[in-house]
Amino acid sequence: MAQTIALVDDDRNILTSVAISLESEGYEVRTFSDGDEALRGLLQKPVDLAVLDIKMPRMDGMELLGRLRKTTNMPVIFLTSKDDEVDELLGLRMGADDYIKKPFSQRLLIERIRALLRREQLATDSTPADPAAVVSRGDLTLDGNRHACLWRGETIDLTVTEFLLVKALAIRPGHVKSRDQLMDAAYGEHIYVDDRTIDSHIKRIRKKFKVVDTEFGHIETLYGVGYRYKEA
Repeated sequence: MAQTIALVDDDRNILTSVAISLESEGYEVRTFSDGDEALRGLLQKPVDLAVLDIKMPRMDGMELLGRLRKTTNMPVIFLTSKDDEVDELLGLRMGADDYIKKPFSQRLLIERIRALLRREQLATDSTPADPAAVVSRGDLTLDGNRHACLWRGETIDLTVTEFLLVKALAIRPGHVKSRDQLMDAAYGEHIYVDDRTIDSHIKRIRKKFKVVDTEFGHIETLYGVGYRYKEA
């Protein structure tokens, strides 16, 4: 069965052209011209992934994302203008998986969608568990079979992208990972994202761990170099 993508944007030209491109790739597409309409439609009939414009009438992308995150962890990509840096970072902290600046390459958008859907499929795959996919580092346990993360026995609700970043750091404690290496781990070698995207993901990861452990400090920043996981 074809996977379904929701496009939410008040620009009809973008809705039409992107929908045509996605349908030619085999996806089913549902389009919405404002956030309020999209919220009603997506709550009634969920989709596999949503692409949201940040600035829309009636309900902007931020509010829409906040409401959607109360009921679903489906992957979300934001479309932003070149002047929306603050909104981009806030959106990622709120739970968006990625963002793309307008004007954008439709091919790049399709590749981002494919990557996120592949990761989401890994998180829900029912194939037999692989013991080798479980990584334990002190209080941290990562189950790659289900993209599940535990800290001192408590579940940390990570997106698939966040899980891949934590795994890339924890797999070799003490070794520094550059932002480029983390980009490759989370997005693949053929997709480029801005350094700020990685930084924002790391901030959100730390915040999630500190909900269950206020003293959490195992992901260290080496300014100008990258990040590393410090095992106790």
